[in-house]
Amino acid sequence: MATVTVYSTPTCPFCDMAKDFLKEHKVEFQDFDVSTNQEKMQEMVNKSGQTAVPVLDIDGKIIIGFNEAAIKEALKL
Repeated sequence: MATVTVYSTPTCPFCDMAKDFLKEHKVEFQDFDVSTNQEKMQEMVNKSGQTAVPVLDIDGKIIIGFNEAAIKEALKL
């Protein structure tokens, strides 16, 4: 099973779409609210080079935004 981290905010509809997609496919993930967690915000920026959410880290592959095709490819769905 892949190690999946989602960096998101509570007001981001694309974040919700990404997390719903993962749940539908029964993929376990850690979710960090970068609007309240500055340490995780900095971690996200270091990985992705930007502050836009969502950012997904799937086994080290960084996916910016809700890109269903890229998520499926990274998870081998």
